[in-house]
Amino acid sequence: MTKAEVIQEIAEKTGLERADVSTVVEALFSVVKDNMKEGHNIYVRGFGSFVVRKRARKVARHIHDGKPLIIDEHFVPSFKPSKTFIEEVKTNVTKPVEA
Repeated sequence: MTKAEVIQEIAEKTGLERADVSTVVEALFSVVKDNMKEGHNIYVRGFGSFVVRKRARKVARHIHDGKPLIIDEHFVPSFKPSKTFIEEVKTNVTKPVEA
């Protein structure tokens, strides 16, 4: 499902104009990204958490020549679904829809 399809479905369910829904969805994504860039986590009860995870410094290998490559400590965005959300998906999805 694309962002445009999400916007369309929300507009149909709420009766709001598609442009208004698009503005709200864009604002939501903007707030999530801006706060995560500052290192803040976002918790949505019953849905999940958008968290910033720390990846430790590590030594990897270059794929072509096998030489060691240092990857410094860094942070990555992550989503952790709530237990309720996981259980709903687990009990209701019989087969994922292929894109």
